[in-house]
Parts: sequence; structure tokens; C-alpha cells
Amino acid sequence: MLTSGPFRRLGDRTSPSVTVGGGRTGDARTGRGRARTRGPGPSGGGYPGGVTFPVVGMVGGGQLARMTHEAGIPLGLRFKLLSDTPQDSAAQVVNDVVVGDYRDLDTLRDFARGCDVITFDHEHVPIEHLRALEADGIPVRPGPDALVHAQDKGVMRARLTELGAPCPRHRVVTGPADVAAFATEVGGFPVILKTVRGGYDGKGVWVVRSEEEAEEPFRAGVPVLAEEKVDFVRELAANIVRSPHGQAVAYPVVESRQVDGVCDTVIAPAPGLPDELAGEAQLLALRIAAELGVVGHLAVELFETRDGRILVNELAMRPHNSGHWTQDGAITSQFANHVRAVLDLPLGDPRPRAPWTVMCNVLGGDYPDMYAAYLHCMARDPQLKIHMYGKDVKPGRKVGHVNTYGDDLDDVLERARHAAGYLRGTITE
Repeated sequence: MLTSGPFRRLGDRTSPSVTVGGGRTGDARTGRGRARTRGPGPSGGGYPGGVTFPVVGMVGGGQLARMTHEAGIPLGLRFKLLSDTPQDSAAQVVNDVVVGDYRDLDTLRDFARGCDVITFDHEHVPIEHLRALEADGIPVRPGPDALVHAQDKGVMRARLTELGAPCPRHRVVTGPADVAAFATEVGGFPVILKTVRGGYDGKGVWVVRSEEEAEEPFRAGVPVLAEEKVDFVRELAANIVRSPHGQAVAYPVVESRQVDGVCDTVIAPAPGLPDELAGEAQLLALRIAAELGVVGHLAVELFETRDGRILVNELAMRPHNSGHWTQDGAITSQFANHVRAVLDLPLGDPRPRAPWTVMCNVLGGDYPDMYAAYLHCMARDPQLKIHMYGKDVKPGRKVGHVNTYGDDLDDVLERARHAAGYLRGTITE
């Protein structure tokens, strides 16, 4: 098992504050007693009567921004949003919306004025622009030195290998012949090819079974990473949140089930996962966050191999689909803790509220009027939690998710699958 780097073993009270969900709790200091300033920040984000709260600048207007904004409302926080269009998911609910291109530095600088901190609902902002914002004195969380590892898979693999984190065998390849040479090195085809930047939800990823099949990924003219095809039992995710002063919390490790490369179902905690392996995954995620200097939420997507190991698949430095269950299934959601972290507030308890929570994504289908399905879903399951994103319904598009929870996993799983299927129209009774 990897050591936890700057984090000593859980329970060592000389370590930075670490709280681990799922029954594993270490030193849970909350930062009480640290000096904190009060009064107007650079934003001047005041309410009538002179009460001042910080302004969180969120780059990206998708559903992650929408749900992060929702988590900040009870805290009295103000959000400012940089969105691609006024119709984006978060732009429908945030009051202060700037429509512009996050790839343009002048737009970013104008947007950052009046914000106390900048954070993101995606990892695509150019690193050099984030360095410029930091040079202007704007806190950027996570910072560019961390975020580059979520933007560039080649950089991520090189750094994780340097840290000794368990990863699939890999290297950047230059063309189909180089892919064939890599395949020979790892025992033959098939191998996985990934564009080093921009891929998600199965996009930018290929399973290739011959040198001839390896031609397509190179047509885009971007670097390509080759990885061995891992013989895995299932996919897991370890979600943690880390603050600037080093406090960190770890949620229970979850199982993530994919359909056609897209997350379909998340089960918290992962059924049947040995405590030792779950603890190893949590410590690995905490160590990666500390070593890379992550501030905010980090999702470490993992493979559980047939021989009982875990391997790092991907990193995401923002709230993540594998953590949506926390909205209703954890004492403090990933969104609330991300907000707390970027503002350097004490982090909330990550422990689950129920023995089992299941999240199912709602994808667009042939029935665009999903609201009409609420009557059936809510009457059938009064405990069901529906979260819709305000998106137009298109086949295969993520338009929402549902959460269910309870004591019996089979029951919780059936309830979530039925609701998601009924909303999509694949289940009609």
C-alpha cells in the first residue's frame, strides 16, 4: 500500500487534519482557532445592512456549476458565473452571469474582477491564463500547477509514475508503428489509446486491436497516450476534498458502472470491497491531492484488478459524477465541501447517512417531457431524490440524475434504476 506522503497514517495527531468517511476516521481537527479576517474582500459582495460574504467565481456553466451554486446558497455565498451561453445549466439559476469565452484571457480577467476566488466546473481553461490570473493576485483553486494533471493525461501519467502511484503500463506514442511496438512491450493487442487532452465520457478513447486500427486517433494531430488494456473486475472512484491549509476529507470508495463509456450507476459504498483495499484507495487519493497541491474536490477513478490491486485510471479536479450520490447520501455533499475548500473554510463530515446510496444518471431518450413522469416516480417512491439540470432532452445526453438510499442494496438499486428508466422512457410501468 502506498504511504500517504505528507499525510501520516490516519489517527496520527501530528498529521494535517484528515477525516475519512465509511467508518474510518483520523484526526478530525476542523481548523478552529486559526486567525481569520472579517470585512469586505476584493469583491465588495455586500448584502443590505453591511453584511459581507465572498463571491465565488465559477468558470463553466454546466450542471456541476449549477449544483455547486445550490450548495452555496445556505451559506449566503454569492456566485458569479462565466458561461458559454445564457441557456447553460447553471446560467439558468445564477443571478450574476457573464457570457464569454474562457479561452480568452481578457474575458477571464474581466470576469475575475469582483471575485474572491476562481474555481471551475471543467478542466479546460488554458494553464497560462490561470497563471496570469494568479499573477494578478486572484486566488485560483485548484491552481494551474495542479490542474495541468487533469488537463494532460501524459503529464498526469508521468507525475503519478514519479510518485510511485499504481498505474497501467503506458507511454506517449508517435504513430501506428509505435503503437504496435508498445503492444509488443505489454504482451500484445488490444491496447487503449487516448488523446492526451480533451477526452471524457468515452470520447477520445479507443480500444485498438491491430496496427491498422491505430490510425484514427492520430488524425486529429494531437499527442496520443497508449495504455495496456487492464483486466479489471470493476471501476471504482475515490473522492476527496482538500483545503489550502491541508485539511482533507475522504468519502467512501464507490463502484462506478459504465454503459458505452458513460457513467450509468454509482453505488456507495462499493459492495464487497475489502476494508483494506478501500482504505488503500482513500489514502492513495489523499496522497495524490497533497503531492499535486489540489485544492477543492479530486476524483481518482480506479480499476480494481482481478488479482486484487487498484490502478489509477483518470483524475478529475472538480465535483464529479461519481460523487453525485453525496447530495442526498452524505452528511456533507461533494459540492458543499468543494465550496468550503476553495474558500478555506473548515470541511464538512463526509460520512454516509445510510448504509447504501445509489445514483443513476438520467439520459435523454425518446420522451422529451420528463416532467410528466414525476407523478409516477414520486408516488411510487416518496424517498426518491430527483436532480434535473435544465437541459434540452436529447438522446444519450446527461440531463439529470436520481438518488436513492436505504438499508437493503437490492431494493435501493432497483428503485434508482426504475426511476431513471421511467424518466427516460425505457420503463413504462
